[in-house]
Amino acid sequence: MSDEPLAAPPGFRIKRVYEAPDPDDGYRVLVDRLWPRGVAESAARIDEWAKDLTPSSDLRRWYHENPPGRRDEFVARFREELSDRTAHEVMVRLRGLARTRPPVTLVTAVKDPEHSHLPVVLEFLGQ
Repeated sequence: MSDEPLAAPPGFRIKRVYEAPDPDDGYRVLVDRLWPRGVAESAARIDEWAKDLTPSSDLRRWYHENPPGRRDEFVARFREELSDRTAHEVMVRLRGLARTRPPVTLVTAVKDPEHSHLPVVLEFLGQ
């Protein structure tokens, strides 16, 4: 994983949940395990909450103890979690939506998307 800005695969976009929803967002998918603080469900206009595309609670907590020192191992462990059948099914469905009814906007509350789980999710969605 590089430190370059995130590039979403065709048909996908990335947006922070704190940015106002826009009709051009298309299908909005929350890709965080926890609901964002201070955001009402009605204001977020989330079409789907894809918890299966997020790190497990244990992995998330472990990574947040030392993000710079644990990045490579976090990526490897999260890739393994995304190999789960349920996560695979969600990704296949979202890829289909991105092809037939783009865009699919991945919505997140993370402050630093480039150093979060999102690059790994985008890598898998682009396969």
